[in-house]
Amino acid sequence: MKLSAFKFDIPSSIIASHPVENRDESRLMVIHKDTGNFEHKTFKDLVNYFSEDDVMVINDTKVFPARLYGNKEKTGAEIEVFLLRELNKEMHLWDVLVDPARKIRVGNKLYFGNGELVAEVIDNTTSRGRTIRFLFDGGQHDFYKLIDNLGETPLPKMLNRVAEASDKERFQTIYADKIGAVAAPTAGLHFTKQLLKRLEIVGVDIETITLHVGLGTFRPVDVEDLTKHKMDSENFEVLDKTAQRVNKALDSKQKVCAIGTTVMRSMESSVSAGERLKESTGWTDKFIFPPYDFKICNALVTNFHLPESTLLMMASAFGGYDLIMEAYQLAIKEKYRFFTYGDAMLII
Repeated sequence: MKLSAFKFDIPSSIIASHPVENRDESRLMVIHKDTGNFEHKTFKDLVNYFSEDDVMVINDTKVFPARLYGNKEKTGAEIEVFLLRELNKEMHLWDVLVDPARKIRVGNKLYFGNGELVAEVIDNTTSRGRTIRFLFDGGQHDFYKLIDNLGETPLPKMLNRVAEASDKERFQTIYADKIGAVAAPTAGLHFTKQLLKRLEIVGVDIETITLHVGLGTFRPVDVEDLTKHKMDSENFEVLDKTAQRVNKALDSKQKVCAIGTTVMRSMESSVSAGERLKESTGWTDKFIFPPYDFKICNALVTNFHLPESTLLMMASAFGGYDLIMEAYQLAIKEKYRFFTYGDAMLII
């Protein structure tokens, strides 16, 4: 399939710059694959589409404040450093993006806060990419505490605003647990404790996987032939407990719903020869676009994504290209909110 098939215009006014006041009161479009029908609901209505022994799988990754602002030694020039992934815990070695990149060379030192944290640039990786080593003597807990104090919530640049105090809580799912993401698994942002409790009362099982969302989730596709696009690798883990519960639901023909594209990617990267979910840990660069034969999930909750994004492509693969494109045109007409803090769809 071609990139141009996913090109369409959306007014900037429907890109949500802030979340709705109550997480589960965002809008929910329900898309029925078998009939092609659409329903317009509120996210808290999600509970009405699931029954006892159905399974929802959530991503328990936790976003850390990955955007740092520091100063270059000698010149004092302000430099933005975006932490991408930790390469070595003991050495505090990181892959980062720097801006402006032209000012940052191997051997430069960068100072953060009032000199509480210092980093040295040790390699160039891409035009904006660098490998840096933080010169820090403490352990992991103290290091992350310092990053938490000095860093800024890594809102996508597309939101065109600076991070606010409220983003520290709202750019995070309520069940976030394992630190490692630089972007939120956005479908999960709509859940509240009350909604999870209602699902539990119905008898829906909530299981977890972990995929640490990287900045690649926002990286534009720059090739027309989608088979030539290379996804960034992201670290993920599917526990045996989750695999066993999902497989039990599949065997009894219950719903297995992925809460977000990150969950879907993780599970489709962990399929056994018998087309069941298996325990798995590692890195995935799986790129899902139409046509694609999904092996595990039969339901998907996902946000409304931007044109030409890999997230839209996965949703189209799951719901069917024509149906999802129709849904998006309807969403634009009905002024659904798009992107990170936007509304959601349930594809069943």
